[in-house]
Amino acid sequence: MAIKATHEIHQRRWSRNAGVALVLAAFIAVIFGLTIAKVSGGGSLEAFDHAPRNSITVNE
Repeated sequence: MAIKATHEIHQRRWSRNAGVALVLAAFIAVIFGLTIAKVSGGGSLEAFDHAPRNSITVNE
């Protein structure tokens, strides 16, 4: 006798898992889009790392 997932709870669980997967994919897409926008914005991508840099301290 084979085990079959015929109960309606399996359908509801699959639907809920698909919804969570879609929300997670959308969140990842938003974070990726924000990252691409920040990187492609140009300019200096230097961050504060507790190290003096000439580009910050020297006035041109």
